[in-house]
Amino acid sequence: MSHEPRPPDRFETRAIHAGQEPDATNGAVMTPVWFTSTYKQDAPARPRSGYEYSRTSNPTRTALQENLAALEGGAWGLAFSSGLAATNAVLDRLSPGDHVVAGNDLYGGTYRLFTKVFERHGVRFTFVDTTETAAVGRAIEERTRYVFLETPTNPLLRLSDIDAIARIAHAEGKLVVVDNTFATPYLQRPLELGADLVLHSLTKYLGGHSDVVAGGLVGNDPGLRTELAFLQNAVGGTPGPMDAFLVLRGIKTLHVRMDRHGENALALARHLEKDPRVARVIYPGLDSHPQRSLAERQMSGFGGMVSFELRGGVETANAFASSTRIFTLAESLGGVESLVEVPASMTHASIPAEIRRRSGLPDGLVRLSVGIEHVEDLIADVEQALGKAIPTRAQAATRS
Repeated sequence: MSHEPRPPDRFETRAIHAGQEPDATNGAVMTPVWFTSTYKQDAPARPRSGYEYSRTSNPTRTALQENLAALEGGAWGLAFSSGLAATNAVLDRLSPGDHVVAGNDLYGGTYRLFTKVFERHGVRFTFVDTTETAAVGRAIEERTRYVFLETPTNPLLRLSDIDAIARIAHAEGKLVVVDNTFATPYLQRPLELGADLVLHSLTKYLGGHSDVVAGGLVGNDPGLRTELAFLQNAVGGTPGPMDAFLVLRGIKTLHVRMDRHGENALALARHLEKDPRVARVIYPGLDSHPQRSLAERQMSGFGGMVSFELRGGVETANAFASSTRIFTLAESLGGVESLVEVPASMTHASIPAEIRRRSGLPDGLVRLSVGIEHVEDLIADVEQALGKAIPTRAQAATRS
């Protein structure tokens, strides 16, 4: 007697098995990488197993999409060639005159896409502090189509109350899109909190090894899936099969990695908070974070990103980032290796300086993507870089 296996229902099990079955022909455990652009058809317009052209669909990408949906608790997932390609697909649903309410503390590439590409086509954007739920409500207009959130934000690690904002947006008939890249579905599942779409740069924690660029969307509404899948195919911003495979491989250890990322980040944040050379440390797991209670309510952990402001401005920040040995000076985040960057000089340089400062992003901010190396080695590296960035005499002056 045969019966259907019980679907796995715990996150760690879904991460390893969802969307993936041993190959039917030979029992291969790992999902095959289907390197093909096209598929034989049994008759005109009668493709075998639903596949006809790999921009439209590919079995390796299908496995990834099903896995993403399972992790976020959604009905469907779609994979793209980058996080920005996924964001572009969301915006491609809009028409001239449509309006988006977005956070004023966004990844620089998202801000650039909004203001340099879609504003030219008549889409309007209002940027507000989404930590203030009432401010989001005030910004909603008749033509508003989306409330677009990052939480935690990049790089100031501000949190938005997804549940409260979704209630306000839905009362006005608007959709809520949440970029969940920093938290990952292991720590936060926006669909369960009322969001309509979840967006990921799969390049980051889900891929986890700094060896692939990809993006993803997850949702529940079948109508939204139909529209977005059409755009996925029509615009063509899809990942190749090897990209999909690499993300699937990374996801298998997501839960293990995120636990270590979080442990290391909290220890490093606490260490930095005691250093007089550091003006402030931003990490949701610190008691000093103004939204610590919200983080505890809507997240199951605090993540691997730490930002801090050095006394001395952008020159000091650049000097620190150029002096680390284990933390690699590089853009991106979420890999097993630790990375350091200065947002004002790097990832957020596309945002005009006056707008950065108005939104609270100081020039001297340093962003750390805390990896899974030994935490004492990471602390020692930060200490030696601080010593180079801030000379001994200056250190004494800050203490006096």
